Order: sequence, then structure tokens, then C-alpha cells
Amino acid sequence: MAPKSDQLHIYNSLSGVKQQFKPVNDGFVGLYVCGPTVYSNVHLGNCRTFISFDMVYRYLLHLGYKVRYVRNITDVGHLVDDADEGEDKIGKKARLEQLEPMEIVQQYTVDFHTVMSQFNAYPPNIEPTATGHLIEQIEMIQAILDNGFAYESNGSVYFDVEKYNKSHPYGELSGRKIEDLISNTRELDGQDEKRAPLDFALWKNASEEHLMKWPSPWGIGFPGWHIECSAMSTKYLGAEFDIHGGGMDLKFPHHECEIAQGCAATGKSPVRYWMHGNMLTLNGKKMAKSTGNSLLPDELFSGDNNLLEKAFDPMVVRFFMMQAHYRSTLDFTSDALIASEKGYARLTEAMEVLQNLNASENSSADIQEMIAKFYEAMNDDFNAPILVANLFDAVKFINSVNDGNATISAVDLASLQSEIQGFVVDVLGLKQSTSNSEKRLTPVMDLVLDLRQEARTNKDWTTSDKIRDGLAAAGIVVKDGKEGTSWN
Repeated sequence: MAPKSDQLHIYNSLSGVKQQFKPVNDGFVGLYVCGPTVYSNVHLGNCRTFISFDMVYRYLLHLGYKVRYVRNITDVGHLVDDADEGEDKIGKKARLEQLEPMEIVQQYTVDFHTVMSQFNAYPPNIEPTATGHLIEQIEMIQAILDNGFAYESNGSVYFDVEKYNKSHPYGELSGRKIEDLISNTRELDGQDEKRAPLDFALWKNASEEHLMKWPSPWGIGFPGWHIECSAMSTKYLGAEFDIHGGGMDLKFPHHECEIAQGCAATGKSPVRYWMHGNMLTLNGKKMAKSTGNSLLPDELFSGDNNLLEKAFDPMVVRFFMMQAHYRSTLDFTSDALIASEKGYARLTEAMEVLQNLNASENSSADIQEMIAKFYEAMNDDFNAPILVANLFDAVKFINSVNDGNATISAVDLASLQSEIQGFVVDVLGLKQSTSNSEKRLTPVMDLVLDLRQEARTNKDWTTSDKIRDGLAAAGIVVKDGKEGTSWN
């Protein structure tokens, strides 16, 4: 049995401290995570954020909560440089590629889903798109207008930050003071329709050449980037919900604006616990395409890159990510990944050993205390690296029992088998890596195919076909070609 879920504490970016988790509705959790803007292949930094919140989602399920996990797809409104002016990121890509914007959206949404599947991430319960929720966005903008916190200007609608700040502390999430924000805001081209430079767009009037635009009460245009997440999160999770996650780069202005929009529309601060994942570095430097210090997941899995020594299995990479706290920076290096590969092999091998241990009358260690430490780590703001360390303490004990230097009772053995399976597979999301499975299967297949080739040489077609058909029934396809026989 899992310990009571009321022991879970979460670091709340809004308060700046760890707080005991108390959901809006007992037994239920509403979790929203800002998803990708689908105009390019998903990069590793994004992947880390989504893998971190996949782990959060998994642990909440493990504690017995009924979770509604919503993660959006941004397919319109995210402008270049995250500003209110300029070209839509997806529209720009479509123009350069001479494709329809929705072709770009489809291509990179499929890529995103493929990569997250390779990382063994659960899909969200709901994956709304911005273009599929224009009505909700327009309705929310109208509510903000009706409440006096926005204004229309030349077919666009802007949020009035200074007016909002008179009754609500704008900047509370990021720790910014509005006086500093105002003094640091410079006038930009096209901002003459704003009352103040700090105001942000809820709806933008579209020029004739703008590719993605829709009718609204204020004219033909498109939604602002920030209003999308506010409309989608509150539609599916309510005006006040439990957890909102994302990368720390979204804290300001995106998440700050979400709080303002929620308060302005409903009078309620929309989120109880704000969680922010930290960034990735590569060989000690910031990941950036412009400097060439950048790596896509496929390049990492295939080894087709000049930055790391070899290819790494997705499960090894996921395990590596679990060895740093989600709020800490994480540096990708060959040495660190190779160390994780070895550690992951030790862990998976110990899990196999655990399933075949022989029980004794008594246990020579306190197994329940060992298991309690797993929960203590995760209840302390999802501290996966401490959990991993505790799991390796269990690995030492498992190997000691296997070597005859320690004992475990039948009851404790069943408990340890269940809990380690639960934490490694269900919570950390790790499974036997394809590469390890193939390494074990390859010599077996070499032998089987040699026997089949011998049968073919002797024109024993019955045996040859029996081997081929038997392998096919097991999901292994054998192909005969000019260069020999292959299997997959």
C-alpha cells in the first residue's frame, strides 16, 4: 500500500517554497502543461520538460489520484521572438517551405508524438489545439473586456497591465516589479495602438498577407499566444485547478500573463501550484542552433552527430534525465551518458535477479524502511535523483541476497518486487531498452539462422519454412536477399 498522498510536497514557483499538496477536489488532480509550438522538430530541452512532467503525472497516478492531464499543441499565435509583433512561427515556416500552415503543424505534431513515444511518455488525457479552441479564446477575451481589464484598438485587443496591477500584483510569479518592467520596456514599431508598451495582445488584427486568421467581434485576426493556454486550461480543468507546469523560460511573460488573464476573466487566480522545469546544457554550454551546439533526439538515438561519442538508447537518456532534479540544470556529455548507460544496465539486471530470488524465513534488512525511502524522495517535490540513489541501495541488497550474503522473507520479497517494479517502470517510466534486448537476442538469432541456412543448403525446405514461420509468429520477420539473410 502506498503511503497517504497528503505527504506530497511541491515547490510552488508562485510562493517560492515547498508546500503540502492539497488538490482543489479530494482525490482528483488537474494538471496542465504548456505543450510545443509545432513549427520544427522537438528539441531535447523541450523533451526534458515533458519527460519531467510525465514523471510527475505517473507519480500522482501511483499515489492513487485520478488525474486529468492536459497538454496543448500551439498551432497559431506564437510570434517570432515571443513578441506581439512580427510573423507567426508556423506561418513563417509554411511560407519558407511553400506549404499550408496545417501541413507544417501536422508534420511536427507527428514528430513530437513519435519522439515522446520513444521516451516512453504517457500521452496526456486531453491534447487541445489552439486553432480548435478559438471560440473559447474569443469568449475569454470578451469577459476580460467586460470586466474592464482590456481595450480594443484598430481591430486588436490588448490587456491593460497597469489597470490590472491596481487590484492585482502583476509580476508575482516571476518576482518582477511593474515599475521596473515599465522602465525597461522600450517603444517598438507598431506599438502606437497600445496604451502602454507593457500591455500584451489578446487578439491581433491580421494584415492581408498573414496566413492564419479568423473572424472575431473585433475583425479578422488571430489570438495572442498567452490567451490560448488560459482558455484551454480553464475549459478542461476549471477556473481554478491544481498544477500548471512548463519550462522556466515560460515563467515570464507567458505564465505571468496567464495568471493575469485568469484573474481578470474570473476573479480567481487560476492555478494553485506552479511548477517549472530547468534547462539543458550540452557539453557545458547552452544548447543553441546558431552556435551548432544543438542536438535533436533522433541524432542522439542514432549517433549521427559530432557532439557525443556514440548513440544512446531512449531509455538510457530518460534514466539520465531522472538523475537530476527537474528544477536543476542538466548537462549532456558523453561521459555522463555512458555512466548512466552502465547504471541503467545494473538496475535492469537487478530487477531480473529480484524476480528469481529465493525467500528465507526472515529478512536481514528492514525492507519496509527501504520502500518508505522511495516515497520520501518522491514526496519531497518529486526528487527523482534521491529515488534513484535509494533504488541503487536496494540493488546492492538484491545482489547480496542473490550471492547468499543476505536474506529476505517471502512477504518482504513480494513487497519489494511490487514496489521496485512500481517505481522503476510506473513512476520513472523506464523499460527494458531495445538495445539490451537485441544484444541478448542477436547470438540466439545467429544460431537459428545458421540452422535455417543449413536446412536450405540441404534443400530441407520443410525445416527452413518451419523456422521462418515460427519466427514470424513470434513477431520476428526474416528476409532473404542477395547479401544474405536479415531479421527485424
